[in-house]
Amino acid sequence: MDEVQDLVHSLHHLRVFEVAARHRSFTRAAEELNVSQPAVSLAVRQLEQALGVRLFARGHRSVSLTQAGEMLFADVSAGLGLILETARLLRRQGRQSHVTLSVSTAFANYWMVPRLADFHRQHPGIDLRLQTTDKDLDLAQEGVTLGVRRGDGNWRGYAAAKIAEEELIAVASPHSPAAQAEIATLDDLATQQLIHLEEPFRPRPGWREWFTALSGDYSDRGGGLRLNDYALVLQAAMAGEGIALGWRHVVAGLLHQDLLVQVGPWCWQTATAFHLIWSREADLPTQAEAVRDWIIETAQADKR
Repeated sequence: MDEVQDLVHSLHHLRVFEVAARHRSFTRAAEELNVSQPAVSLAVRQLEQALGVRLFARGHRSVSLTQAGEMLFADVSAGLGLILETARLLRRQGRQSHVTLSVSTAFANYWMVPRLADFHRQHPGIDLRLQTTDKDLDLAQEGVTLGVRRGDGNWRGYAAAKIAEEELIAVASPHSPAAQAEIATLDDLATQQLIHLEEPFRPRPGWREWFTALSGDYSDRGGGLRLNDYALVLQAAMAGEGIALGWRHVVAGLLHQDLLVQVGPWCWQTATAFHLIWSREADLPTQAEAVRDWIIETAQADKR
């Protein structure tokens, strides 16, 4: 405890020493610190007495660092630099007035937006902003707080919490011909008008992988609507354009509202999942922690 107290008492002296050593001048140090030159000289002398070594060799009108002074200057400069960087980071976090969540357009439309009223009711003081993207972003580089990503949960530099297993079912509008057709087997399903997702930057399993996983035969004849955004795929399915693959956690609300129906009993649960991620480089601000916890708790409630 005595060492800690001595260090606290010496912080002022170390700061004065760092400025004097950087300028190699007590006079210029006094100008930067807005104190008198004798005050700088006194602080340095008291630090030397506390350490039991000389830090400066004093000339007629100049000072230079001794070997001990050079050693201390290197460590004090590095330490103060680290403290300054941490203080800047904390200040940025403290000033952050909003939380940005990066998600796909479909997740934003069909998972987040229907639940925003509940979020704002629980957290009226948090400014949550949704940023839709068609690719997996570098959150820190893009200035994004949280993101949703598909994978195994292991990404270098990120912490992750699973929010949904990847479960794929066939869905269509209840008013579409596909919903009225007699589809008893996967072969029956394969003859229907299928809607295809072709994302250029974020590969997703498609009909071929789905049929293969469920031991069905499928030959892509090149027909059917092909879209590069999953939100558009679901819009097309609701408009009666055919049968789409439905990620269960995304389409659950649409099924509940009878905007879509499941076609057949088949479901493929893949080996991957969807995760909420955030950077490990720094602690999350309090508001971001609240958003993170709310998403995780809400996703867990959906599974019950």
